[in-house]
Amino acid sequence: MVEPSNSPTPGFRSYPTQPSWARTKKRKSTPLSAVIVLALVFGGTAGGALGYLAADFSNGISNSTTQVPETPSNNENSVAITPATETVSQIVQNIKSSVVSIKADGRSGAGTGSGFIYREDGYVITNNHVVTPSLNGGELTVYLEDKTPYIAKLVGRNASYDLAVLKIEAQGLKPVKIGDSSAINVGDLTVAFGSPLGLTGTVTSGIVSAVNRPVTAGGSDDQSFISAIQTDAAINPGNSGGPLVNGQAEVIGVNSAIATLGIGAQSGSIGLGFAIPMNQVQRIITEIINTGKSSTPIAGISIDSTFDGEGARVAEIVADGPAATTDLKVGDVVVRINGEIIGNSTELIVAIRRNNPGDTIVLTVKDIAGKEREVSVILGSREEG
Repeated sequence: MVEPSNSPTPGFRSYPTQPSWARTKKRKSTPLSAVIVLALVFGGTAGGALGYLAADFSNGISNSTTQVPETPSNNENSVAITPATETVSQIVQNIKSSVVSIKADGRSGAGTGSGFIYREDGYVITNNHVVTPSLNGGELTVYLEDKTPYIAKLVGRNASYDLAVLKIEAQGLKPVKIGDSSAINVGDLTVAFGSPLGLTGTVTSGIVSAVNRPVTAGGSDDQSFISAIQTDAAINPGNSGGPLVNGQAEVIGVNSAIATLGIGAQSGSIGLGFAIPMNQVQRIITEIINTGKSSTPIAGISIDSTFDGEGARVAEIVADGPAATTDLKVGDVVVRINGEIIGNSTELIVAIRRNNPGDTIVLTVKDIAGKEREVSVILGSREEG
């Protein structure tokens, strides 16, 4: 993993007026992004029937990402993508009984979110930030489409990917079908399901607006880096953890965040929603179901947060980390990963996390004299549970 620098300059900087996803390249002026922030689409109860708020944030990361081809996971639910054959109405009929709403209660408060049934024996997928309020002695309740409540067990979670797996004691449930998120194209139909503002069974539709959008979400203790699917399907507080579905009624992503105008407590859809691609989700949730834990790939380097050039400058090589046995040096600037251009450090992190522990990545770096060379790094892993 790429870590923040341990030098006096912190590795994570706050950009209260800029969305982290907008910084794929450094910008001299950002008149629109000056009023855009990114928000987790999680509903926190605030006393009223519709009193759900999103947690606004705009944490900038001086860590970067690139794009590595996603490898589809072989899962019993996986199917090949084919041309769109379903109407939105047909998609709704196929998916609606697999979508759940989730309530998280804890000592520090409560909130609501969404999720979907992954296996017929009660495994449910949602976001890590949906379950967070229930940690340390709280309670999670899953409500099926017919409003039947089940107390849920947290099987495991991965904050780096903003994913969590729950288990309810139920059988014969209808699992979703999983699509290949690497096969989607900009302009493809998308349908989002969930419980925005506590309104269960809500469905919205749109298109894929962009793919491989580098997005950072959360705080410094649980920050996630997502190579996101961007959609203009309306996603609002409470949609977190719900499925983003393609034209074949297959889940291609897990709804996680939205961009909003302004930095106030209230937020809503402006047509910029972000979902975690299912090809990334599959590995994480399969590991969690099998072992209760999952692994995040790490490169063992820290990045200089003050660097404002193109690429990501290495501030530290972590002792005994994956990069320690290579000729990567402090001061090198990573400009490409596996041949794809790196614009900043966030793009580097996202690109690394598209890979799996044990994969080999090839970093193209420039030394302080501007000379390029290639460095191969076998990714290590950090366990999360």
